[in-house]
Amino acid sequence: MLILQNLSYIHPNKDLLFGNLNLTVNKHQKAALIGNNGVGKSTLLRIIAKLIAPAQGQVVTDATPYYIPQLIGQLNHLTIAEALGLAPKLTALREILDGKATEANMLVLDDDWTIEERCFEALNYWKLSEFELSQKLENLSGGQKTKVFLAGIFIHQPELVLLDEPSNHLDIEARKLLYDYISSTSHTLLVVSHDRKLLNLLDTVCELTPKGIRMYGGNFDFYTAQKQVEQSALTQDVKSKEKALRKAKQKERETVERQQKLDARGKKKQEKAGIATIMLNTLRNTAEKSTSKIKNVHTEKIGGISQDLQDLRKQLPAIDKMKFGFQNSCIHKGKVLITARGLNFSYGNDNLWQSDLNFQLASGERIELKGSNGSGKTTLIKLLLGDLQSQKGSLIHSDIQAIYIDQDYSLLNNPLNVFEQAEQFNNAALKEHEIKIRLNRFLLPKEDWDKSCQALSGGERMRLSLCCLTISSQSPDMIILDEPTNNLDIQNIEILTAAINEYEGTLLVVSHDELFLEQVNIERTIQL
Repeated sequence: MLILQNLSYIHPNKDLLFGNLNLTVNKHQKAALIGNNGVGKSTLLRIIAKLIAPAQGQVVTDATPYYIPQLIGQLNHLTIAEALGLAPKLTALREILDGKATEANMLVLDDDWTIEERCFEALNYWKLSEFELSQKLENLSGGQKTKVFLAGIFIHQPELVLLDEPSNHLDIEARKLLYDYISSTSHTLLVVSHDRKLLNLLDTVCELTPKGIRMYGGNFDFYTAQKQVEQSALTQDVKSKEKALRKAKQKERETVERQQKLDARGKKKQEKAGIATIMLNTLRNTAEKSTSKIKNVHTEKIGGISQDLQDLRKQLPAIDKMKFGFQNSCIHKGKVLITARGLNFSYGNDNLWQSDLNFQLASGERIELKGSNGSGKTTLIKLLLGDLQSQKGSLIHSDIQAIYIDQDYSLLNNPLNVFEQAEQFNNAALKEHEIKIRLNRFLLPKEDWDKSCQALSGGERMRLSLCCLTISSQSPDMIILDEPTNNLDIQNIEILTAAINEYEGTLLVVSHDELFLEQVNIERTIQL
């Protein structure tokens, strides 16, 4: 069991990240921890793993957590055995088998005679059998490092497992192994992930927001359905407040106009009646005060409704606040843009692909580029973009504009600030205030405009990239997406999905996110 009691964390700069969090995860429960980027999910896992201390509150657990971090690069200097905390035990076992059965070695081994066998079985399960336990992590890919730590679960058999974005660097085959583990395990799990297929294997969703943690008793689909009900109610509240605000403003206008007519009529009567000037001034002042008082009452009422409406709008999901407005490509749907005939490439003497490639890409198509690691997906993309030249066969291009968007959104120029970057795409000569309106529309407010692109989060980089494409006078004829959801939270994946579904040009996607591929309506696959 895991219990968080009044947990708070304050950054070293004294900013509060979260406060008074309370959560209970029962034994054998499988819980997702979700929330927008920057809300503190990874920090919370590190506190539970006892890697950092909270500002206040406590973590109560009857098990030692096994924690797999999102970023493992800082452990590159360690061997696999060292990174998994197995080195002392393995050394003790080997010394005992060599005849050095000292009391110290027996104490370290702690009767764990199958440790080496379990290591080999676990590495084999995760398709890492070619690696020795003495191998340095620096020689492994990102996906292989993650699989090493997943293998550690099988070796240590912990009761409580903390996973931070475990599927981020895994290919489809490795993801299936991860899904099988999550489905079959009896371990207590707390998982931070934006992988919606993985989230649907968990039985509880814990949503972390600046207001605290809210639990939903079901998988991600259940959570989504519940949120839709809540958002529908919220949208209805917003519409009701907007209607109330319009009525209040209309009532104010009508009341003021009526009072002004009464005042004018009264003034004429008073003048006809020959009332003294001093008395007329008194009556006029009284009328003005009366009108001002009526106006103040209405202003106060309108102000209250406006504030309520503003508070409600802040609760709307980000996607409801955005308008994409992509310009359409000039190329008619179905026109052949690229034709590959007998295409191949080699980095040495051997061809990259066993069979030469033959395919066409047509305007308006939605295509997945699929293949395991090392199958040449990146090389093919570079060939399509003209960054590499084929050594065999031909690649015929129409005159098209293609944009390449990778997982780091590196089409952005890091030294530029946000506003300067937007201006780079302003070939339609939009005025400064129009560019700023677009930035606001993509949830990049005034305080972000002077930030360097390098300082932006994954979600911010994605939204700025989309904003730049809408600022451009003409949408690209083809967008190539390379693992675009890897560094995004769920909210930003939904924003990206909505934007891509508005885009009418050709789409070529490399992604391990099966749900994203389904939601952007992939029509066919090029398999490498």
